[in-house]
Amino acid sequence: MKSYLKIFSISILSCFISIITYDIYNNMEYREKNDKLTRFEKAIPNYVSFNSNLSSSNEKTDFTLAAKKTINAVVHIKNTSNYKDNSDNWLYRLYGESTPKRIGNGSGVIVSPDGYIITNDHVIKDASEIEVTTNDNKTYLANLVGTDPYTDIAVLKIESSKSLSYIPFGNSESIQIGEWVLAVGNPFNLNSTVTAGIVSAKSRDLNQLDRKNQSFIQTDAAVNQGNSGGALINTMGELIGINTAISSITGGFVGYSFAVPSNLARKVFEDLLEFGSVQKGLLGVSGNALNQSLAKKLNINETEGFFVNNVEPNLGAEKAGIKKNDIITRIDLIKINKFSDMSGYLSTKRPGDIIKVEYIRDNKTFKTNVVLKKITRTLFLGMEVRNINKKDKFILKDNSGVKVTSVENSRLNKMGIDNGYYILKVNEIEIKNISQIDRIDMESLTSILFMSPSGDKERIIFE
Repeated sequence: MKSYLKIFSISILSCFISIITYDIYNNMEYREKNDKLTRFEKAIPNYVSFNSNLSSSNEKTDFTLAAKKTINAVVHIKNTSNYKDNSDNWLYRLYGESTPKRIGNGSGVIVSPDGYIITNDHVIKDASEIEVTTNDNKTYLANLVGTDPYTDIAVLKIESSKSLSYIPFGNSESIQIGEWVLAVGNPFNLNSTVTAGIVSAKSRDLNQLDRKNQSFIQTDAAVNQGNSGGALINTMGELIGINTAISSITGGFVGYSFAVPSNLARKVFEDLLEFGSVQKGLLGVSGNALNQSLAKKLNINETEGFFVNNVEPNLGAEKAGIKKNDIITRIDLIKINKFSDMSGYLSTKRPGDIIKVEYIRDNKTFKTNVVLKKITRTLFLGMEVRNINKKDKFILKDNSGVKVTSVENSRLNKMGIDNGYYILKVNEIEIKNISQIDRIDMESLTSILFMSPSGDKERIIFE
């Protein structure tokens, strides 16, 4: 009996020792592998990250569902317009009795089942007739609901006996650089064309000197003539932009295209339906976007943000405590690196909206809430122009007009146009408020009728 107990005890002890030895060996092997991995990770720069889900990026490159959900909601638009100056047209001189027509083509996006369509202003510009063809080859005559040349957005309406396919709005602020997107449109009259690319940049301004909103989404999805007004969509089939422009020397696609963000397009769409014009909210500051050169001149350390040169009295920024020389670094969740970051985001807001502004003063960060006010000024040919007040109406003897409050155009200065002048007419059209100024097509500008504070009228002719 004792021999059995001895043998059993020895067996138990042997098993226990074996387990401990195995565990120690495994721990040593694990630590050795872990040390090697740690040394490997330390050898890699800290800006490199690893994605353990290797299949996720491949899954996102399947665009079939997004294309299927959206292709029937992108339409072909044909713009028929009359030539403005028939006397210079050889067809008119030859036949006389007929008015020659000009045909333009583009795309549009159905955004509601009852037939509202968003497109570009330049697609339907000067149209005498707008024809819309859906992907099932049905043709409709469209009514122009409204247009905003400042953002290059126009809204059309077609009547259909059935509900139409449409694309829901997505949140363009949430898209990220490097994210896959699709461009859907009708380039070169090739209906229902889908191309793919990534978001190359956001808040892109192609011309900082013009008066138009330019805070585009930049992509490398192929866009050509005829794509204007078409849809830029994410992989879920949501509308995140209206394709508007390309950057090209040849006139064809060379690698980059630009879209009006959907948040801005939606705001313009809703404003045109509800108010008939775009409602703009004013922050009440002026200044410059910072860079290294400007920061050096101002003797400040910050190279990003918006440097406040001036705060307008009685507007939201002043009432919220923002002062000259402050540096605005963030509005709501939007980081301000350049002017188009700020202007693009504010373009999606209306008078009365409250925004949270983060700014730097004396190397300290502050936050404040600002109530946006209705815009009472605009820029036109290097002039700051405002709506008239009661005193101005008395000077104008109740005539319509807008007031010039600042002139930074040297050519106009040489002609004697200065602060205090009034603009009475543009292209022989009576001007009643600054919203008309915003809608002026600069390419069609022919004349401006001014009135001086003393009552003298002067006309400038553009040839």
